[in-house]
Amino acid sequence: MQTDTSLLPQTEGDVEPPRPRLSPWRVCVALLVVTVALSGTVVRIRSAVDNAGSVAPPWFAAYVDTTLTPSYAFQDHNLNPSKDTVLSFVVSDPSNGCTPSWGGVDTLDAASTALDLDRRITELRSNGGDVIASFGGRNGSELGVACADVSRLTSAYTQVIDRYRLSTIDLDIEGAALDDSTSVRRRAQAIATVQRSIRTGGRPLAVWLTLPVGSGGMNANALRVVDAVLGAGVDLAGVNLMTMDFGGGVGGDMLGTVEQALNAAHDQISAAYAHARIGLNSRHVWNHMGVTVMIGQNDIAGERFAVADAQALVTFASTQGMARLSEWSLNRDTQCGADFAQIGVLSNTCSGVAQQRPLQFTEVFGQVSGDAAVAAGVVTTPDPLTTPAPAVAKDDPATSPYPIWRPQGMYRAGYKVVWRGEVYVAKWYSQNFAPDTPGQLSWQTPWQLVGPVLPGDRPLSVPTLATGTYPAWTATGSYPQGTKVLYQGLPYQARYFTSGSAPDEYQTDSSESAWTPLFQIPGEPY
Repeated sequence: MQTDTSLLPQTEGDVEPPRPRLSPWRVCVALLVVTVALSGTVVRIRSAVDNAGSVAPPWFAAYVDTTLTPSYAFQDHNLNPSKDTVLSFVVSDPSNGCTPSWGGVDTLDAASTALDLDRRITELRSNGGDVIASFGGRNGSELGVACADVSRLTSAYTQVIDRYRLSTIDLDIEGAALDDSTSVRRRAQAIATVQRSIRTGGRPLAVWLTLPVGSGGMNANALRVVDAVLGAGVDLAGVNLMTMDFGGGVGGDMLGTVEQALNAAHDQISAAYAHARIGLNSRHVWNHMGVTVMIGQNDIAGERFAVADAQALVTFASTQGMARLSEWSLNRDTQCGADFAQIGVLSNTCSGVAQQRPLQFTEVFGQVSGDAAVAAGVVTTPDPLTTPAPAVAKDDPATSPYPIWRPQGMYRAGYKVVWRGEVYVAKWYSQNFAPDTPGQLSWQTPWQLVGPVLPGDRPLSVPTLATGTYPAWTATGSYPQGTKVLYQGLPYQARYFTSGSAPDEYQTDSSESAWTPLFQIPGEPY
């Protein structure tokens, strides 16, 4: 083997050739070229250094199917140990694609009455919790798909965010919406505008994408949604992976498949952020990820996520430094009853797997200590111990959305009343049992707290009938059983022969009244 003598050190007798001299101008040009060529690298290195510190612990929020019947009392800590709650789903109103609605059933205003949603959110927050609104989902038309005008779409998202004072939103994009490339771009543009506007106004807004994932990671259509949002300039809090309904290949190891899917998605999300010139190290990629499981029996036969899997997933998420844990859904977090087989039942209201007690999945996931509002940048609220408690409200029929509770009243399940500034709904029949009776456990009282009477509340109006629809009631008239009359514009029917008994006596004691109202009483169950 020959040696190249030109690479050997020079001897003392050798003459060193003159070194070339670089002018200051050439030095500047060279530095400029290097800077331009490596600018992307500089950005990535700086970002990696900036986020090289520790990450916040995961936060947990259970999804609630807001329009599912029976309605779930997410505002009650006894029924929802989860501090934060994801309300689902906001979709387009069937009659107007640019109008937001809950489940395509109730507009925002209608939900305030039909679901008492504003009141229940207020109650949850009064106990230190918060809500996240989820847009989209599997059913209904997602706003970005149904609303073709970017300006009106921006307004629709803003309406929901402003109405419920949201600091975190969840965009659940699945099904046909993933392949609608026009709506993907439109949605990204609208959300970028919304986030920028809200933050300019001094409020935080964390944006999450909730997307399907397989055991090998996300499909190309889901990745395009991530790229579009990042490309539009959205400050994306993270990607929440729906680790459910894998469609085979689980082989009885649901937990292992979930973790495999998350590991694969980690690399894909890392590449997406890098493509958007946002440098994140591996730890901080995990901290821009969330995981949502379908607790219990999944839609696919043979796929079941057990309580033990939930405990192991908490460990995995905490170890990796993930940002978020969620479950579908709080409505399902109880073992199915005796009418069902213990294992394998697919239901909207029970898990289909063995549970030691109701809400066991929620309790397990609730072990994580993060806080969604804090993660979004919400300033801590005043310490309630140093904030004077408000005086007990005096109930006023002029500002009460439902009748004021009366000891002599008879209330069957579903009846709503107002008592001491709070709205309650009857869980079963009761009489002479005050809604705020002290010392009662939640399962002992016939009343469920809905939430406070809100500023601006007014009595629900009952439409009156035109004069002459029925004969007007008079104090001297005689009315056989079945006779219909009008009293103060409202219709009544005689339960038995009566004379001199005013139809509105039902308000004092409906059991003794000779009259049955032929209209919906505010607060009365349908």
